[in-house]
Amino acid sequence: MSIKPMLRSNICLNAHPQGCKKAVEDQIAYTKKRAASHPAGTVTPKNVLVVGCSGGYGLASRITAAFGYGAATIGVSYEKAGTEKKWGTPGWYNNLAVDAAAKKAGLISVTIDGDAFADTIKEQVIEEAKKHGMTFDLIVYSVASSVRTDPDTGVTYRSALKPFGKPFTGKTLDPFTGALTEITADPASEEEAAATVKVMGGEDWQRWIEKLNNAGLLAQGCITVAYSYIGPEATQALYRKGTIGKAKEHLEATAHALNTKLAAIKGQAFVSVNKGLVTRASAVIPVIPLYLASLFKVMKEKGTHEGCIEQINRLFDSRLYTADGVIPTDSEHRIRIDDWELDESVQSAVAAIMATVTDETSRERTDVDEYRHDFLAINGFDIAGIDYDAEIERFDRI
Repeated sequence: MSIKPMLRSNICLNAHPQGCKKAVEDQIAYTKKRAASHPAGTVTPKNVLVVGCSGGYGLASRITAAFGYGAATIGVSYEKAGTEKKWGTPGWYNNLAVDAAAKKAGLISVTIDGDAFADTIKEQVIEEAKKHGMTFDLIVYSVASSVRTDPDTGVTYRSALKPFGKPFTGKTLDPFTGALTEITADPASEEEAAATVKVMGGEDWQRWIEKLNNAGLLAQGCITVAYSYIGPEATQALYRKGTIGKAKEHLEATAHALNTKLAAIKGQAFVSVNKGLVTRASAVIPVIPLYLASLFKVMKEKGTHEGCIEQINRLFDSRLYTADGVIPTDSEHRIRIDDWELDESVQSAVAAIMATVTDETSRERTDVDEYRHDFLAINGFDIAGIDYDAEIERFDRI
């Protein structure tokens, strides 16, 4: 059968195997082309672990490490496999595509499917690394999950994207109709805030680094980086000043703690603050779709728009692996690859659009088409070169 996007409440429920594969191949092609301009003599990653490797910035990190720098990679993600008659999650197809392309290129590429928060998965990674003689010089932590079970206590925590103190109401943009509506997020309780820190803070990141270090799998001078977001004033009440912000503060504090611990092997730990991106759930979050569609419009006009793969290639070649070996950070020891997004001229133009856009002008004033494309592309749809009317015989392969 052929498949089309299955949408419910602006969330895509299915995935197109060949579309996911082609999207990965496009990212690999971009990365290979950009790699030709890397300066000679630059220190490069050789063995890379990506925790949360199947989509977004994690997937882009694995692709950049492998196909931009020739690194051996181990990726960890929690995905649902496709069966003969039922599609899997998009990340499962992405992982298949990365592993297949790496094998073709003669690169080590191991994907471990399971809960990154679980110690059993950490032990599995340790076993695989030892089997391949790997010591990691780069560990990327890019886990996006709403649920975590503490391996010490067995207690399960659920994160919440909520403001503090009072409800937050903001406009959202329907990526399929262009209509503007208001969505309200209720304020968080203290329990919800604490649970969000347990899930999305730095506790598990630190646990990964400590276990790898105890196993002797961190190379001299290793780098570990976790991804974060700050965003503009329009999203502050919901993000940076809400429950997610508390978790990100914990993540940043963890980077400082890890930096101290890694000093013995001349290692470094960073939080990289990245550009806002479209996620599978972003269409139902107040403000975010309208903000991103407005941002895409402005940054395209300025020639600075980046998707995940462009952003992560720039992170690697202009921050992590520079000719002089210096990793530039802000006063809080954060890598700021969101610099183009938060440029003052960009933000003032975006704010002007958001303040005046209407249902009638949304398609003209914002780039809702780019937002919709990114939203669908996550699941392998709207990818150039794919015949979406073609029959798919099985869903357990690409």
